[in-house]
Amino acid sequence: MKYRFGFSKKIVLSAAATFLLSFTNAQTLSEGINNIDSHKYAKAKEVFNQMVAKSPTAENYFYLGYSYLIQFEPDFNKAKEYFDKGLAIDAKSYLNKVGLASIKLGKGQKVSAINDFTQIAKDSREKDAEVLYRIGEALTMYEGNNDPSLAVSYLNKAVAKAEKEGVPAYYYYTLGDAYRLIKDPGNAMTAYENASSIAKNKASVFYRMATLWMAAKQYKKAEDNINKALSTDVTYAPAYKAQAEYNRIFQRHEETTTSLVNYTKYADEDPSTTLEIAKLYFINNDFEESNETLNKVFDKVSDPIKYKLRAYLQYQDNDFANAKTNLDTYYAQVEKSRIIPSDSGLESLIYAGLATKEADAAAKAALMQKSAEKMAVVKAANDDTLNWDSEYAKIVSGASELKAKADAGATNETIEGLKKQALANKEDTTVLFNLAQAYEAVSNWEGSALTWQKINELLPTWEPAYYSKGYAMQKGGYNQPAALAYLKYVDVVLAKPAAEQQALQDNLYGAYYNVALLLKDLDKAKAQESIAKALLIKPTDASALSLQKLLNK
Repeated sequence: MKYRFGFSKKIVLSAAATFLLSFTNAQTLSEGINNIDSHKYAKAKEVFNQMVAKSPTAENYFYLGYSYLIQFEPDFNKAKEYFDKGLAIDAKSYLNKVGLASIKLGKGQKVSAINDFTQIAKDSREKDAEVLYRIGEALTMYEGNNDPSLAVSYLNKAVAKAEKEGVPAYYYYTLGDAYRLIKDPGNAMTAYENASSIAKNKASVFYRMATLWMAAKQYKKAEDNINKALSTDVTYAPAYKAQAEYNRIFQRHEETTTSLVNYTKYADEDPSTTLEIAKLYFINNDFEESNETLNKVFDKVSDPIKYKLRAYLQYQDNDFANAKTNLDTYYAQVEKSRIIPSDSGLESLIYAGLATKEADAAAKAALMQKSAEKMAVVKAANDDTLNWDSEYAKIVSGASELKAKADAGATNETIEGLKKQALANKEDTTVLFNLAQAYEAVSNWEGSALTWQKINELLPTWEPAYYSKGYAMQKGGYNQPAALAYLKYVDVVLAKPAAEQQALQDNLYGAYYNVALLLKDLDKAKAQESIAKALLIKPTDASALSLQKLLNK
């Protein structure tokens, strides 16, 4: 065994240095990946840039490019730049080839991307776990262009290939995410549990479990896991994002804001992350904070989604002309694969808003027609980004004008007291109910309608509030918004069990009859349709028959 000592000192030191460099690089890579998991994209990029500076290998260039691909809004151009640099160093670099195929996938070139993935897996003989993993991960990344079933296949292969040397926790995270996408919560939870046994930061596991339970509407279990995540690591930003979503679901607006503030505190100040925070504030209806946050990074981010967010904010401010300009800029610059149904919804609302400010009757009608066409797109997609019916009703009713009239209208001590209570607790539906009735008692129909609208937003499945809003609008002379409220009442009732629908037949008749009456001069076809439905409920009703006769002339 003496030959063991035959190495020269130089060789021994060289071997030690190589080992140390490899170990250090692995540690650095792990740090970068952990930063990405923690939504600290700026820090991740810093780590990967350092790796490239110390060792400009094809692999290191991949991870740098990947950091631009995985951020909230991907920067395909920047990612491609680094993947290309990696391939310039090693033309056979499978990871960078995966990166380029991932860009194709993100841009909507799904068939071509999957063909590339298949070829990469074949060329690499499926021997490299990280290559298999990155293919699987890419197939989960882009909503509308993903293939979660295929992702599961690749990710399971990656796990199997990595078992000998130890499966990284993030392999299981992503496998769980893929199972979620194919609506297999059991296997998703198993994958997360497998991650929990090896993850250094258990918060990342509890966070994912929380989001899984939230998707299943098991809110108590979701809350428990969010709390576990934060008790494990109070600085883990994604847990605060999940907490914000949990609070938003239960309309705890102050708590949601607190969660977002904490998310902002612990995520980093990468412009992409800040843009995401601006979007989160918008979702929480904190438009002022959303606008301020967006303004901080508007000139620092190139992603065209910034124009869409600004369009949403301008729409909320009734600045429909500038909202249209920014939405048009978004359409002109964004990859077509990233255009989603809610974009058509926003466009519909903007057209409706422009119509309210248009004096020319023909131009007004043309804008309303465009609005209807775009609204049909978002309705067909069953998109729930916004309460589209509610938003549309607010626009066509002239919500700002309604508020002005409500404030100038009849009032009394009861109304003023209830207004103060409603302002102190915006989610107290009992106070709002009493306020709506108090307004009605003094014939302040604008105040009543706006209050019922608030109840609609807080209790979207409570049908009496829609009928009551329709009645208030009708009494106030706002025919089209009144009709829309009645039609929403119909939609909510028809979504209920048959027995409940049967008990509400009289009100359904009233809603259909009123829609026909209100739209007889505005939309004759819709009026005819509604009166026909009213007569199905009460075939011999004299008033309905008389109105039908009038409409059929």
